[in-house]
Amino acid sequence: MSLVIIGTVAFDAIETPFGKTDKIVGGAATYASLAASYFYDKVKIVGVVGDDFHSEDIQAFKDHGIDVEGLQVKNGEKSFFWSGKYHNDMNSRDTLATELNVLAEFDPIIPASYQDCEFLMLGNLTPQVQKTTIGRLTKRPKLIVMDTMNFWMDIALNDLLETLKLVDVLTINDEEARQLSGEYSLVKAAKKILQMGPNYLIIKKGEHGALLFHEDLIFSAPALPLAEVFDPTGAGDTFAGGFIGYLAKVGTINFNNMKNAIIYGSALASFCVEKFGTERIKSLKDEEVEARVKQFITLSSFVIEQ
Repeated sequence: MSLVIIGTVAFDAIETPFGKTDKIVGGAATYASLAASYFYDKVKIVGVVGDDFHSEDIQAFKDHGIDVEGLQVKNGEKSFFWSGKYHNDMNSRDTLATELNVLAEFDPIIPASYQDCEFLMLGNLTPQVQKTTIGRLTKRPKLIVMDTMNFWMDIALNDLLETLKLVDVLTINDEEARQLSGEYSLVKAAKKILQMGPNYLIIKKGEHGALLFHEDLIFSAPALPLAEVFDPTGAGDTFAGGFIGYLAKVGTINFNNMKNAIIYGSALASFCVEKFGTERIKSLKDEEVEARVKQFITLSSFVIEQ
């Protein structure tokens, strides 16, 4: 059985108060698959790149044991490219360039060897591509996790609502939860969104942690206070990859394991922001991850004296 992750594999150019980069490898599927590979050894990626994506870039996936049979390489075309500049607070940014290139006509091809998919991560793509991916699997996965954004709520809401009926977990940020639900209170927003189809909802709140909702249950996960954040690009995708990678490892889907998965995903995301791009999450050691998880546990653990 395997974990299949579909999403963008791209080039980014990033500027933050700590410096700037030329083109570096990024994309939702890139961050998510690297993160998931720390917990699960059968990660498979679906995406598309141009021939400007070099063999050493693809080798970085293989070095993490990630299956790249589903990564299409389009000869004579360029990979998706995004450039952005972060403000001093690191919570807001300006998009300087977005070049869809190969992503404009992306048709997700699911190799036969991917049909053993038990866990599916739908990275931030058009809702129609996400729906198509689900339909091309011969057997419904045990768990489908979906990410989306306000852009699709603006231009493809009906497609988004149709796709939401097919998934188990939706991950969005607080602003997107409010837009999708029409409610300012996140508790009220969650109740409405859960009625749209997903069994679980994760609302990401950046430096303020994350919320997990399921039926009448709520879990609030902290964010680890960091002295310096070099680059927040990909942190949400790293979180999602760590989340589903942990669940694929334990194999059992319930609220308690979801809570643990959020902590492991948060731990991976806290590493991601420490350096530019994927640099930090490509070179982690298992003991570093476990030590970071223990920091999260300590951060939110307390005893009330009677």
